[in-house]
Amino acid sequence: MQQRTLEKTHIARLQLTDFRNYAALSLDLEPGIVVLAGENGAGKTNLLEAVSLLSPGRGLRRASYETMAREGAPDGFAIHVRLNGPFGDCQIGTGTVGNGQSGGEGGRKVRVNGVPAKSAEALLEWLRVVWLVPSMDQLFTGPAGDRRRFLDRLVLAIDPRHGSRALDYEKAMRGRNRLLTDPRADPAWLDAIEAQMAETGVAMAAARRELVRLLSSMIERLPADGPFPRGDLTLSGTIEQGLAERAAVDVEEDWLQAMREGRVRDRAAGRTLEGVHRCDLEVLHQPKQMPAGLSSTGEQKALLAGIVISHARLVAETTGMSPIMLMDEIAAHLDAERRAALFDILLEMDIQAFLTGTDAALFSALEGRAQFLGVASGGRITS
Repeated sequence: MQQRTLEKTHIARLQLTDFRNYAALSLDLEPGIVVLAGENGAGKTNLLEAVSLLSPGRGLRRASYETMAREGAPDGFAIHVRLNGPFGDCQIGTGTVGNGQSGGEGGRKVRVNGVPAKSAEALLEWLRVVWLVPSMDQLFTGPAGDRRRFLDRLVLAIDPRHGSRALDYEKAMRGRNRLLTDPRADPAWLDAIEAQMAETGVAMAAARRELVRLLSSMIERLPADGPFPRGDLTLSGTIEQGLAERAAVDVEEDWLQAMREGRVRDRAAGRTLEGVHRCDLEVLHQPKQMPAGLSSTGEQKALLAGIVISHARLVAETTGMSPIMLMDEIAAHLDAERRAALFDILLEMDIQAFLTGTDAALFSALEGRAQFLGVASGGRITS
């Protein structure tokens, strides 16, 4: 893996209008670590969510856009940032203002330096945002769909085309499922839509495999006896595993044949039963040679933190852009040793990282080395 010269990027100003509990907010931010401390419900996670919307998708909560607008807001929400990086200052805006609070993915607008962007994927040209939040605590024990979304978000951070491939695949699969319910459907339509599924799906699987290969290499750089254990990552999907043994064109052809032969079965099931939408990310706690899902809660948290940290380093090395890290309530879920190690790692990475917590004392080791902001009810921020 060729290492690029790192181009440091940070949010210099964050402005919110009618977003969650913030009617209006203008916040000047410094490079490096930003600690947001305050009681539960004050709006700390809302600030992280706003930053997470500087990437494609629906942010770290995966909420619908209409729920992001402040209650009683007349016209949706707006997020605006001044981004500082090797390109100088860049103005980025996103939100639903003027869209009647439309809740679909298409309801969010993006502007870069005042110019409308074709899609949210344009944001990836300017910054990459990665996060670790409490809702991910059940990642190793929850449904496979959660791990697929996690995996695809990791891929998207280093391969901006992955998002459009995934959307095209999902659209094609929905079309196939509809055609299977229509006994009068022209088989040629099914042939065409299955060809699209095979092409985009194999490309998705290849991107996932490449991400796992690169990330596994980065994880191996973690100290063998360090506070964040190494994890062994594997993909269980039929298509992903097929690419380990055969050329992509052969995997694509085999999948096409399987879809044709499986039409009766899939019609009876009411859905497409095989494909990259069934892939799963399996994680093994390397030091203990134990599936992550069978590890203790603390070990799972440390293992996940190691994966996210390694991914942030991978983003920096493969893209040359310093990622922005979001960590919600992370300090409360780590013991003192791991907490100190995390702070040292973030300082060594020299990236902008937002850390939240109810107890500012948990971040005392960062005094003089981070920007501390108090978050109080009513959307009040103090320094």
